[in-house]
Amino acid sequence: MRQYFADLHVHIGRTASGRAVKITGSRTLTLSNILRYSSYPKGLHMTGIIDCHSPEVIQEIELLIEKGELTELDDGGFQHESGLVLIPGSELEINDETCKGPIHVLAYFPDLKALKSFSVWLGDRVTNVHLSSQRIYAEGKELQEKVKALGGLFIPAHIFTPFKSLYGKGVSTSLSEVFYPEMIDAVELGLSSNTAMANNIAELHGYPFLTNSDAHSLAKMAREYNSITMASPSFNELAKALKNQEGRKIAANYGLDPLLGKYYETTCNSCEMIIPDKAGECPECGHTRKIRGVKHRIAELSGDAPPPVRPPYIPQIPLEYIPGLGPKTLEKLLNHFGTEMDILHFVPREKIAEVTTIQLAESIHKARIGELVINAGGGGRYGRVSKT
Repeated sequence: MRQYFADLHVHIGRTASGRAVKITGSRTLTLSNILRYSSYPKGLHMTGIIDCHSPEVIQEIELLIEKGELTELDDGGFQHESGLVLIPGSELEINDETCKGPIHVLAYFPDLKALKSFSVWLGDRVTNVHLSSQRIYAEGKELQEKVKALGGLFIPAHIFTPFKSLYGKGVSTSLSEVFYPEMIDAVELGLSSNTAMANNIAELHGYPFLTNSDAHSLAKMAREYNSITMASPSFNELAKALKNQEGRKIAANYGLDPLLGKYYETTCNSCEMIIPDKAGECPECGHTRKIRGVKHRIAELSGDAPPPVRPPYIPQIPLEYIPGLGPKTLEKLLNHFGTEMDILHFVPREKIAEVTTIQLAESIHKARIGELVINAGGGGRYGRVSKT
C-alpha cells in the first residue's frame, strides 16, 4: 500500500484528427499528449480524463490499445506505457425541472465496455455527443441510475462555483433536491474553497472531498490534485479509497488557497470590484447585480453539526504561479530533479538553491506549505501571488 498522486478532472481540447471536444480547451490537449504529460513533467500516477464519452476519443483509446500503448487493467482503468493509469469519464450538465440552475457532474467508468455503452446511451440525450460538458436531457437521478448500472462513479463537480454547480446555482439548500444522496461517491470542491470551508456543511459530512484541476490546458494539469492510498492505481482501488475500505483512502488534498480562486469574493457584475456580500449596489459604480462569492455561499449553507475529521488540505501553490520561476528555470529544475511532483514534494530546498537561487528555493518551499502572500480573486478573475 502506498500513496499515489491523482488529478481526476482533465479535459480533452481536440481529438487526434483536430475535432473539437472541449471548445475552450487548448488544441494541444489531446488524449496522447495528456497521457504523456501527466507522467512527465507532471509526475502523476492517475489521471481522470472526463471527455472519454466522445466517440472519436473512444476510437483513440482502442487504437492505443491495439498499438500496445494502453493496456486495459483487470481491476479497471487503462495503464499507459509510461505507467500512468487513465480513468475514463464524462462531464455533463444537468438542468432539469428539479434544478434551480445548471449543475456539472462527473461520471467515471471501469472499462471500455461500460464506456462505450454509456456513450451510446448518452448520444440519444445530448445535442452533440462529440462535445464536452453537454446538457443532458434527462433528470439527474436518471443519470445516476445509468452510471451505477454500468458500475461507474458519480461525483458532482466544482460544487461551489457560482455558475454551473450544485450549490452555486443548482439547489436552494440540499443536494437531495436533485440527486439520490446514496448514489454520490464523492464531491469535488473546486477552486475558491477548501476542506475547512466545505466541512461546515452537514449534508457533505458523509462524502469524501476531491481536489482536481479541471484543466483546460496541459500546463494547468495538477493545479489541484489528490494523494490517494491504494495497493496500485486502478478504477477498483479508487472506488475503495472513496469508500475508505480495506486501508484505501484519500490521504491528502492538494489545492490552491481559496484566495487564488476566481470566485472567492463577491464582486460587482459590471466593474468587477470586490464588494460587501450584503451590498444592495456597488459602492464603486452603483450597479445592482453581483457575482456572489463562494465564501459567502458556504457560510449561508453552514450549520452547527460537529465536522468529521478529514484528510489534510494542503494549500499548495503550483510552480507556474511562483514569481520569478519562468519556463527556462522550470526546465532546469525538471532536468535536475525529475517531475513537478518531485520538486513540490521531495527535493530539499537546499538542493533547489544549488540549481537556482536561495530566494527562489525559499519561494518554492513557501509554495509547498501555502505561505506565499496572496491577493484574493473574485468575479471570474484569479487571485494573484504577491511578488513581495
